[in-house]
Amino acid sequence: MRKVFLVLAVLLCASLVNAYDVVPVADGGVVKGKVTFKGALPADAVEKVTITKNTDVCGTGEREVVWIDVKGNALRGVFVFIDGIAKGKDWSKPEGGKYLIDQKGCRFYPWAQVIRPGNITIRNSDKGVLHNINTREMIGVESGSAVKKVIFNFGQPDPGDIEKELKPRRSSFISINCEAHNFMFGFMLAPEHPYAEVVGEDGSFTIKDVPPGTYTVKAWHPRFGLKEGKATVSAKGTADVNFEFSK
Repeated sequence: MRKVFLVLAVLLCASLVNAYDVVPVADGGVVKGKVTFKGALPADAVEKVTITKNTDVCGTGEREVVWIDVKGNALRGVFVFIDGIAKGKDWSKPEGGKYLIDQKGCRFYPWAQVIRPGNITIRNSDKGVLHNINTREMIGVESGSAVKKVIFNFGQPDPGDIEKELKPRRSSFISINCEAHNFMFGFMLAPEHPYAEVVGEDGSFTIKDVPPGTYTVKAWHPRFGLKEGKATVSAKGTADVNFEFSK
């Protein structure tokens, strides 16, 4: 009996490690669409926070934190991904050769990005400003009630780069904030596979090189949570999936 449990444990560990397999995709298709917002914006769509420190770099007066970014009917700042895809293309190299969070002008750049779990560069571009980045897994997003677990949290008083490992254990949904400045926020998605994107300025997305098959496609907005749709991708074909959020 003990041997059976040991074998099962080994198989379970192997399945977790090899949850996504990189394979050649010669006849891949495309999943594309648009994320929109319907109705009036909530009263707290934009939060105004008074700047009380480092005003020479952070600015003076109030900082607008845009939690719900809508232009026309396009909802920006949304992550779209294929859920549970088992095999497909490899990750491409990130722009500049590394994943980067830049703290500049007391803002996180970018506000939203998809990264491959692993090493990430944290940059402080603000001379004379102490930043303290707090990066947390958002566990339970699927149930609509997320608990945040710290991945790393450290002070960065000097300009320059620090390398950290971002390896979420239970959730690919990541929040970031600066403990030194209460108006600095951002979000990341760190999935096991590269079939994920942040929508463009017009709310659109295009996920390429998808192996033929039927998939669940999900859209995540940090305020509104998850929505899902279905996409059947034929060889070298295109499947459309659109998402609409409202308050």
